[in-house]
Amino acid sequence: MKKPNSVVRVALATLVVFLFVEGIAAQSKPVPKSDFQSWNDLQITIPMTKKVDFTMQLTGRFGDNVSQIADTRWGVGWVFKVNKYLSFNPFYFHRAARPPNGRHESEDRLTLGATLRIPIHKFTLVERNWFERRERSPQVNAWRYRNRLQVEHPFKINRKKFTWFVSDEVFYDWSLHVWPRNRFSAGVSHPFNKHLTLDLYYTRQNDSHTRPGDLNIVWSTWRFRL
Repeated sequence: MKKPNSVVRVALATLVVFLFVEGIAAQSKPVPKSDFQSWNDLQITIPMTKKVDFTMQLTGRFGDNVSQIADTRWGVGWVFKVNKYLSFNPFYFHRAARPPNGRHESEDRLTLGATLRIPIHKFTLVERNWFERRERSPQVNAWRYRNRLQVEHPFKINRKKFTWFVSDEVFYDWSLHVWPRNRFSAGVSHPFNKHLTLDLYYTRQNDSHTRPGDLNIVWSTWRFRL
């Protein structure tokens, strides 16, 4: 008959081996190609003048089938309104992320953008062009171009104002010399008052180079204007 101390030692040795094997298995799991995620933005806008706004943004993205934080970021920027049709949008973002089963990533991103709004009867056509400088680790630094075309239309439910929108955005990455990513989105925006607006939408992303790159996304954006 084994002594109690021997039984304890065997149990501890078995547990150590089990944890070691589990650790190796977890590290060997590949980063998935597709994922279901939840992206959540908080934007705070402070008007500086009639034509200049200062904006702050916080973002949290849940990945691995919405089971863990996969990406966090914060940013600051400005909106310079040339007129009611054209605005320029310089912005800075810091990003920290870890894809499911992947390695930690960090990024400092400078965005120079312009947005054009064209009313067409009751519709509004919005074209957004962004040039981004991405200082990344462990990936190589790179320039990226993004073009998003969006159609908006207002409507009412029980006298409450809403706007539906549909958009498609393409990405060009100079480090890859390809158009690796496309995002299609559809959703609804509702202003609760002149200070608070909520956007809810679904996004489908397809990406030929990033893992996970093919994403189904439920996206919410709370926009506060002080």
